[in-house]
Amino acid sequence: MTSTEARDRSLPVVAGVDLGGTKIQTVVLRDEKVAGSARVLTPQTGDPGDVIDTIVGTIRTSLESAGASEADLRGVGIGTPGEVDVAAGAVLLAANVPGFSDRVELGPLVSKSLGTTKVAIGNDVSVGVLGEYRRGAGRPYKNLLGVWVGTGVGGGLVLDGELHDGRGAGGEFGHMVVKPGGLRCSCGRRGCVEAYAGRASMERRARRLVKRGHKTSLFRIMKNRGRERLSSGVYARALAHGDRMAKQLLDDAAWALGLGLASAQNLLDLEAVIVGGGLGDRLGQPFVDRIVEQMTPHLFVSHNPPVVLRTELGDLSGAVGAAVLAGG
Repeated sequence: MTSTEARDRSLPVVAGVDLGGTKIQTVVLRDEKVAGSARVLTPQTGDPGDVIDTIVGTIRTSLESAGASEADLRGVGIGTPGEVDVAAGAVLLAANVPGFSDRVELGPLVSKSLGTTKVAIGNDVSVGVLGEYRRGAGRPYKNLLGVWVGTGVGGGLVLDGELHDGRGAGGEFGHMVVKPGGLRCSCGRRGCVEAYAGRASMERRARRLVKRGHKTSLFRIMKNRGRERLSSGVYARALAHGDRMAKQLLDDAAWALGLGLASAQNLLDLEAVIVGGGLGDRLGQPFVDRIVEQMTPHLFVSHNPPVVLRTELGDLSGAVGAAVLAGG
């Protein structure tokens, strides 16, 4: 080991965790660079304790891969779906995370397990947008919207260079209504963007279609890949094999996202939109192009559209943003 490497390893580290309904991604940052990481599937047992144990395990694994110990840990940030009590470090409701349908003291419980200082908690998409704004594709812009398309659909706003949460629920792009009386969303309302573009809603729709006799390779691919849910990778494989149901579901997702983005742009006149999350990252530029195609006809100022970008950090956006939230 060189003297520079020895010096770098002596620097304190910050951990960032991206908690999702399907996976948990953790990174450790040292001097603003990713020094270690871990990624595992989110436990589907319905016991929040299992999710917390898994989070702690990924932090320890990431520390080990960074050549650091818990004593070197300066802080932990966690981005989580759902409604968050930032001051208390608690998740009030995260319907897409098994076992998080009631209040979970996520920050204090992770802190207790690690024996570390207070854990910072934030909404997963806002945290992901923070990561892209500070360290990724959003760096050149002061006004942007991040849309994360995964198990659900979330959004995060940066206005005049500051993350904008409103009164605590700002940026909830997934619950913009694009079709009054349309498909039922996980929030209980109808016609939200998430009802068409969130993977959980798409899977429920796929299962209903199969029961009606429609054919698809989605569930066979899911089983062959050892998945319990239709992940972004499953959709990508099915789409590559010309699966008609997968294409229709993704076309409907792009329609809803494009319509919602047009309305957001007409209201806010943003410089840029960043599309991330599991589906956004896994399906890449062709999916972004579909969304832009659906958005463009509905723009009021069509000659000056926002730049629509993929994430630069990819599936590390949320974890890096969580580390930034914790001071990384």
